[in-house]
Amino acid sequence: MARPIETNIEIGAMPILVRTESAEFLQILQKRYAGFINPHAAPVFGFDVDIVESTENSNGTDLSVRRVAGRWVIERGDLRAEWDAGANRGRIRQTANPYSIDAAFRIVHTLLLATSGGLLVHAASSIRNGKAYLFAGVSGAGKTTISRLAPPDVTLLTDEISYVRKTGEGYVAFGTPFAGELAEPGENVSAPLAAVYLLQQGPENRIEPVADAEAVRSLLLSVLFFALDEEMVRLVFQAACDLVARVPVQRLTFAPDRRVWDLIG
Repeated sequence: MARPIETNIEIGAMPILVRTESAEFLQILQKRYAGFINPHAAPVFGFDVDIVESTENSNGTDLSVRRVAGRWVIERGDLRAEWDAGANRGRIRQTANPYSIDAAFRIVHTLLLATSGGLLVHAASSIRNGKAYLFAGVSGAGKTTISRLAPPDVTLLTDEISYVRKTGEGYVAFGTPFAGELAEPGENVSAPLAAVYLLQQGPENRIEPVADAEAVRSLLLSVLFFALDEEMVRLVFQAACDLVARVPVQRLTFAPDRRVWDLIG
């Protein structure tokens, strides 16, 4: 039997220890999450990853995230994972595909964030002048476009999945390795979240206020959450309400030119 080898993958200042007997898969992980590997961090929990040719659910495609006897069970066509949050350990059975564990990480982080008032959001985010800005919107609203238009003094956190943690009375946005159309991971840095912009494209650049109720509804449309669990859904809803109460949420209409960044930061 091969000896397990391991690495720490740290996203959102939440290091996860990954153990596997496959040296080839470990190399895939280190390449996929380059910039987010932190061998010196103390992990919040660990996953043992078993690499198989096919999973028990290989004929299914629907995602299922449910709580069974105190454990979270995650199933999709290419993976099956169990996570015991109380014991800080879990096991993933998957094919040798980095996007399988990518999906598992996203789901696990949504659960971690929900219990601490944070959110994983389908949104772009960037840092400018020491402050983070999040750009949310439906598909085609311009998340990748506004990231591509950013001037040189802007640091990209992500053009796809934004990671927001609650810290005291405020929020911090972290870079993620989850890339969208830019096909580039974000920088592994963080900054206080200064504003959330709800994107829409139009003939001119302008910022308009948004009522709190509309802000919560719009933000929830972009929040990633997969578990069919009443308690956790309530926590996610409360997290969105709390964020809107503490962070300015505005509508940003923009034409596809770099001048839009004159309004930001």
